[in-house]
Amino acid sequence: MTRARALARVAATAAATLALLGLGVAPARADLVRDLEYWLTEYGFTTAWNTSRGAGVKVAVIDTGVNGNVAELRTAVVDGTDVSGLGSPDGQTPVGDDSEHGTLVASLLAGRGSEPGNGVIGVAPEASILTASVAFGEDTGAALSNDQQIADAVIWAVDHGAEVINMSLTRNTRDWPELWDDAFMYAFEHDVVIVAAAGNRGSGTTEVGAPATIPGVLTVAGVDRDQAASFDASSQGITIAVAAPSEDLVGVMPDGSHIQWSGTSAAAPIVSGLVALVRAEYPELDAANVINRVITTADANGQPVPSPLYGYGIIDPVAALTADVPSVDANPLGSLADWIRVHRRADGESTAPTPDDVEVIVPIADPVLPGTDSAKTMLPTPWTLAYITVPLSLVAGFGTLAALLGIGATRHTRRTARTRAP
Repeated sequence: MTRARALARVAATAAATLALLGLGVAPARADLVRDLEYWLTEYGFTTAWNTSRGAGVKVAVIDTGVNGNVAELRTAVVDGTDVSGLGSPDGQTPVGDDSEHGTLVASLLAGRGSEPGNGVIGVAPEASILTASVAFGEDTGAALSNDQQIADAVIWAVDHGAEVINMSLTRNTRDWPELWDDAFMYAFEHDVVIVAAAGNRGSGTTEVGAPATIPGVLTVAGVDRDQAASFDASSQGITIAVAAPSEDLVGVMPDGSHIQWSGTSAAAPIVSGLVALVRAEYPELDAANVINRVITTADANGQPVPSPLYGYGIIDPVAALTADVPSVDANPLGSLADWIRVHRRADGESTAPTPDDVEVIVPIADPVLPGTDSAKTMLPTPWTLAYITVPLSLVAGFGTLAALLGIGATRHTRRTARTRAP
C-alpha cells in the first residue's frame, strides 16, 4: 500500500487476508500450522536452537501494536508504549491502517506456540518483545506525524533496553526526514541493531526506501520457496544486506486466528529473530560484529556480493551461530554519522557555503540487475521467457495463422467466383 507523503507499512503481497483452511479463531491443529512453517527446518532454525533460542534479548517491534494476549505471544511481550496517542499505554492495542500487522510480525519473530507442538513458533522463541504502536496512515487522527512517531518509538525502544529493533515499514522514499538522524544515531550509539524491510515490488515499492536506505541498517530482501529473489514480495536496491523467506509465511492475527501472508514485512522479523539468536549466543559482540556475523555467513546464492537482489546472500542461521568469523572495527553496512557529516553539514563546517559548494542530496541511481554484460543480456531469462518471449511468440503465432487463413479464404472466394462466372 503506497501513500505519497505518509509512512506506510511494507504491505504484504498477499495482503494478509487469506485465512488458513480450517483454522479461523478456533484452536489450531499442531500438524497443520507448525508444518506450514517450512523456514524453521529448511533454513536450519530448528538446528540453530540447539545453540541459541534468543533468551534474554529484547527486540522492539515498531509497528501497529502487538496484542500480547494471543496464545502464541502471551509470555513474549514484556513492555510497550503507544506513540500515536490512539492506542493503549502498553502498545498492545492495534492502531492505524492494517492494524493486525504488528501482531503478525511479532509472532514470526518470537511466537511461543499455543501449546506444546501447536501454533506459530517464532525463529527466536525465547526472545522478548517490546511493542511500540504507531498509527500509520494519513487519516488516523494521530496528533503526531508518522515520521515523528517513528523517531519517538526508536528512542523509547533504546531507553527500554532493546538490543534489536524490527521495522517492517517503508517511507516509500529513499531519503528520510532530518529528525530521524538523531533517533537512529541514538540507537547506533547505544549498540542497537536496526533491521528494516526492503519493501515489496508487488505493492508498488519497486526500489528500497527509508529506513532501509539508512547507512548501518540491516536491510532485508525476500526470496521465494526456491530461494530465488521474490518478484512480487521483495524490492531491490544497493542497500540490501541479506535475504530471507518472504512467501507463504504463517502468522497470528490479533484475534488469535492464523493466516498465510507474503512480503518483506514478514522476512524482516525472521532476520530480527536471527540477530536475537546471535546476540544471545555472543553477548560480548557489539552491533557491528553481530551484523558482520549475519552477513558474512549468508549464502551468496551464486551472485557477486553485495548484489541488489540478495545483498550478501540468503541467511544461514546455523553458520551465523557456529562459524569462525573475523571481527570488524566498524559496521560493514556503513556509518550514519559519516553520511550526516557529508549530507547534513556537521557542526563546525561553514554555515554559509558558496553556491558552488552547496551539498545537493540526489536520489540513489537505480541498481543494475546481476548479469547485464552484453553477452548475457542477449540470453532469455526465466522472467523474460514467462512474461515477454512466450506471450509475444503466441501472439505472433496466432497473428501469422490468422493471416494465412485470411489469404486462403480470399483465394478460395476468388476461385469460386471464377468458377461460377458465365
